Amino acid sequence: MKPKVYIGGQAVIEGVMMRGPKEIATAVREPSGEIILQKDVFTSITDRFPVLKKPMLRGVVSLAESLVYGLKALSFSAQAAGEEGEQLSTKEIVLTMLFALGLAVLLFIAIPTFAAKYIYSAVSDPFLLNLFEGLLRLVIFLAYIVAISQMKDIQRVFAYHGAEHKTIHAYEAGAPLDPEHVRGYSRLHPRCGTNFLLIVMVISIITFAFLGWPSLFWRILSRILLMPLVAGISYEIIRFAGRSQNRLVACIVTPGLWLQYLTTREPDDSQIEVAIRALEAVKPAETVVPDRDSNRANPGVNSDA
Repeated sequence: MKPKVYIGGQAVIEGVMMRGPKEIATAVREPSGEIILQKDVFTSITDRFPVLKKPMLRGVVSLAESLVYGLKALSFSAQAAGEEGEQLSTKEIVLTMLFALGLAVLLFIAIPTFAAKYIYSAVSDPFLLNLFEGLLRLVIFLAYIVAISQMKDIQRVFAYHGAEHKTIHAYEAGAPLDPEHVRGYSRLHPRCGTNFLLIVMVISIITFAFLGWPSLFWRILSRILLMPLVAGISYEIIRFAGRSQNRLVACIVTPGLWLQYLTTREPDDSQIEVAIRALEAVKPAETVVPDRDSNRANPGVNSDA
């Protein structure tokens, strides 16, 4: 029997990026109405260093690779969609990633742990302080999602996000890849990046709760150093969730599915056409279609949410 082949994806500006086992393709609708396609060969660092395919390590590698290829796809889509500027250089991609990571550290690590000190006089138990910090981090994350979901430009990206999910669902079900058949599938996907981020928030609460309550500097540093571990655990959970029929596992991913009502929108047929164009560019000529409950090649780390 041939191995199962999975396709991953990400919404970009006026388009969709799809990632297959060997290639990555980004389809974008230009202002003229034409769909243009950029296609590249995909080579993972895990092919050179197989040890990185081991559990816990593969999630961190997949996350890093998804960030790099995602930024490249966003850069291409911005230019193709008529945005000013040229595609990002390697240096600019690195700087953009560093800025994004710095902002994430500020919003989801520094601010929550700094704010938690204000309840220190009322609660001195380190476990409870860490729990409060984690809950505050989760609130900031949810508030961020709600805030950006109100932006008109982001809503269009979220519609392409929905088109990406519908198209992958149709592909996995073995349905014809045309708007008429694709539009009937769900815009929610259990191994979406939204699910991954939510699981990261929950796992971080559990992990950091047992670290005690040192100085602010050491609290921030410890959380940064442990994020690869948190990401690795979260990746394995969402990877298992996409292949399991267990009811408990289904309950774990359900909040992430609910959150996708914010990070996806119902796409129109023109957006579905773009997603189909990208998927058809990366799917192998002959594949064994995975079970419908199985999901994307790179779960939880390649969403545009």
